Amino acid sequence: MSAATPDQMFLFGLLLKIVLTVTIVVTATIVVERTGPFIGALIAALPTAAGAVYIILALEHTPSFIAQSAVGSIAANASGALFAFSYAVLAQKRGLPISLGGAFAVWFTCAALLRLVGWTPASALLLNVIVLGATIVAGRHFRVEGVKTKVKATHGDIAWRAAIVALCVVVVTTASHSIGSFASGVFAVFPVAMGSFFIILHPRVGGPAAASVAAHIPAPLFGLALGFLAVHYLAASVGGWWSYAAGLAIGIAWNALIWLIRRWWDF
Repeated sequence: MSAATPDQMFLFGLLLKIVLTVTIVVTATIVVERTGPFIGALIAALPTAAGAVYIILALEHTPSFIAQSAVGSIAANASGALFAFSYAVLAQKRGLPISLGGAFAVWFTCAALLRLVGWTPASALLLNVIVLGATIVAGRHFRVEGVKTKVKATHGDIAWRAAIVALCVVVVTTASHSIGSFASGVFAVFPVAMGSFFIILHPRVGGPAAASVAAHIPAPLFGLALGFLAVHYLAASVGGWWSYAAGLAIGIAWNALIWLIRRWWDF
């Protein structure tokens, strides 16, 4: 039996990226559908697309590449908080195109500015403390009980959301060989899954209610930053896959803590 050709290996890798991504995104979407809006905000902040990206990066790159990519993801995590906050502000009085378009413009601007600084794990984490803290405080007025019912995602919603995220994962992981580790980490946390969630939510419950979900996102994002910090420090010793498993566990544990705090004390 002849060995696979480079073209066959490329197609196999592409198919693997798509299957993994669709599985992750569809699972997350179903969980959101069955749990309601607040838990939906916690799910939206989890690394659904980033998880697929890192799984593929672990297959294609060395642990040192993964470790450096994690630094980029920590820094860009702050951009995700500004993305959610910008959407929350704009969605108060604007429609979906302006609200989401403005939020993405903020994200791309922040991502470009990140390249001007030589980030370390400590400085990237400090950036998160400052930005996430500021957006949590500034967004307190938007965190209202505006969404009373669960939002059911249709099969069509799941299909196009999975397709968009799969495309993002394929582009980032394919480009990672030329754009380097830091940029790969930055675009690994591009808020495509979060944005697609707002596309589903905004027309069905209205801008202010969708903004309430967005305003809850910065708090769980800090757990995501801690998770990527674990990836950075563990990748070289335990490998990319196990380091990501540890980082994901940290993110989930942080979200569970927020859920408990919300039950005991409505912050």
